[in-house]
Amino acid sequence: MNIGSAAKMSGLPAKTIRYYEDIELIQPARAGNGYRDYSQTDVHRLRFLQRSRSLGFSIEECRSLLSLYEDKNRASADVKELALAKIEEVDRKIRELKSLKSTLSALASNCHGDERPDCPIMDDLAGRRL
Repeated sequence: MNIGSAAKMSGLPAKTIRYYEDIELIQPARAGNGYRDYSQTDVHRLRFLQRSRSLGFSIEECRSLLSLYEDKNRASADVKELALAKIEEVDRKIRELKSLKSTLSALASNCHGDERPDCPIMDDLAGRRL
């Protein structure tokens, strides 16, 4: 099938599919005319990548997951290790976002939000603390 059909079936834009080919995450066959010829297996891999990326896995993590997926002798412990590492990363990001929210909330609560020019938010952004 052509890239348009593969894109429709996988839910990925053609540009992303070409990128995945450029970085060798997928390797579709070539038809006699030189065009890419995607198989059902390629579409399955694209869906796998789409789902992995939607869960926050990086390209390199996706490469590892694909390798494990294709290894029928894999240990599930290896897959679980990748998932647990991703959970730790998500937890770290959540802590960072909560801290960011707390800082912004404190700044916003200290700002009068009226017609006066003085603003603790601007002071903080400029490096001048309250």
